[in-house]
Amino acid sequence: MALPDLIPVEDFFSPPTRAAATISPDGTTLAFLAPWKNRLNVWVQSLESDAAEPRCVTADDHRSVFHYEWTDDPRWLIYLQDADGDENWHIHRVDLEDPEAPAVDLTPFPGAMALALGEVKNGRTTIMLNNRHPAALDVHELDIVTGELTLIAENPGSVFTWLRSDDGDLFATSLTAGGDLELSRWDTASATLQRITTFDGRDYPMGIHPMVPTPDGTGMWMGSFRDTDRMGLVRVDLRTGEQTDVDSHPDFDLDPRAIVSPFLPQPLIQHRRTGELLGVRYLGERQVIHALDREFAEVLDNLGRLSDGDISRLSSDRDGRRWVVGFNHDRDPGLTYLYDHQTGESRLLFRPLPHLDPEQLAPMQPVTIPARDGLALPSYLTLPPGLEPTNLPLVLVVHGGPWYRDGWTFDAGVQMLANRGYAVLQVNFRGSTGFGKAFTKAAIGEFAGAMHDDLIDGVNWAVEQGYADRDRVAIFGGSYGGYAALVGVTFTPDVFAAAVDYVGISDLANFMRTLPPIARPHLANNWHTYVGDPDDPDQLADMMARSPITRVDRIRTPLMVIQGANDVRVVQAESDNLVAALRARGVDVEYLIQSEEGHGAVNPETVIEMYSAVARFLARHLGGRE
Repeated sequence: MALPDLIPVEDFFSPPTRAAATISPDGTTLAFLAPWKNRLNVWVQSLESDAAEPRCVTADDHRSVFHYEWTDDPRWLIYLQDADGDENWHIHRVDLEDPEAPAVDLTPFPGAMALALGEVKNGRTTIMLNNRHPAALDVHELDIVTGELTLIAENPGSVFTWLRSDDGDLFATSLTAGGDLELSRWDTASATLQRITTFDGRDYPMGIHPMVPTPDGTGMWMGSFRDTDRMGLVRVDLRTGEQTDVDSHPDFDLDPRAIVSPFLPQPLIQHRRTGELLGVRYLGERQVIHALDREFAEVLDNLGRLSDGDISRLSSDRDGRRWVVGFNHDRDPGLTYLYDHQTGESRLLFRPLPHLDPEQLAPMQPVTIPARDGLALPSYLTLPPGLEPTNLPLVLVVHGGPWYRDGWTFDAGVQMLANRGYAVLQVNFRGSTGFGKAFTKAAIGEFAGAMHDDLIDGVNWAVEQGYADRDRVAIFGGSYGGYAALVGVTFTPDVFAAAVDYVGISDLANFMRTLPPIARPHLANNWHTYVGDPDDPDQLADMMARSPITRVDRIRTPLMVIQGANDVRVVQAESDNLVAALRARGVDVEYLIQSEEGHGAVNPETVIEMYSAVARFLARHLGGRE
């Protein structure tokens, strides 16, 4: 047996030919992302003729565009863009009827962040914007055509997020002094929040998600753990605060991933015109969608026949007749189809990565690993194709967050590693979300403790099962995963033969103190609960004991550190201080600083630079292919 041909790093990380397609409200036009000057930009193409040529409608040659939305008028598109990864998103408008007109920045406030609260209807939308105070998102109404901004509500200082119903009522979630999450109605006359109901804040380290006003304006669809360990969907009566069960799964949580990234599919699927609830997404080893509407159940059944992947991005015209669907798949990602529910006809629109042969890629296998205290750890194992699955070099890839989760998907980094001969293990350690609130809360106080033990238990499992060579194990992660890599080489230095820390935390206290102002008021139920408050001397001492920066003298594992210079979440000092301390000891550490990136590389050349360096580093220390 032998590995397939070596696939160049560029083939995994160059921009897709097309991606992220959605259909216009009138069903006549397709929008999608595709390269322009080696940057993803928004393109449109008529669906009325097979001979129609696509047209690029944005022109950003500096940084790829990832998030765009149709408005209710097919003339206008809006999209988000920041500056070199600073996460200060601006809302831009594109006029599809005037190809020569440049995109217009509708929120041109340096250093401010703007986020849309809902769809654009009748040319207007509601946005959150922190141009008045960096720590407070206020609510404005934005006229897409004129760019006029009208202030609706100033943040009293405690609001976590705002929501607005179709009839104009404004709602908010805010933290109480005790750390609970309060759902309130905004009273315009008194400019105050009127409490509706309260949720246990410790159940929601990242806030409540989803939260969607019902079309009639009398209720709020929300994720809830009421009387259960699994997050289901409830309807909260906005007059009484009463919760009514809407839907649930006996074993799975609502899909939690979209709370971390707007690029991921939302857990609720709604009718484009009416807003009525059509379906609910749950996530176990694979995705499950519950259809709550008879016609949508038929649509779902027919869409499911198009691919053996999981339905990802999904959009329809106003009437629910024409649908554009993309599929998540471990080896053939993003297959995108047009489906007509009236005729039953469908056609493949594109494969985003046509140059990759799925038969040459590695299946991602769900596995369950027992932790030393008996907790079941849902995990994923990817074995290199063409090799006997025994005694392989192993890369333990650790997800960020930590309030996130790994899932069955196409992961270009994992596939690149498998193609080079590595087994790849991804462990959903305690603290990961989507496996019930008890699983998440089991991580409280366990940074560099049981959370790390779970990772080591995963390595031991892979060795005991015969997959991995104990002497050739590496750990690689970003953000919290970078912290985990640093914990690996400081708390358990004998386990790993190499480590890669990408935008990872080295000093927990410095990390919290340097978070952006917009994040600091909302740490009570996540970082402060799980790790500690650096302003409390006793807690600070414990935090420093769990911080790799205080144990640098224990590092003897070959280490690579990668940092985005514009990272506002994990600032460059987190890496600079670590590298300086190592070099002061005469320790050779590889350090790559990416000057035009933030908390996660976006532009193709920097992503390729990073993974090329990782491939060389791991080949040197674990023996895989470069």
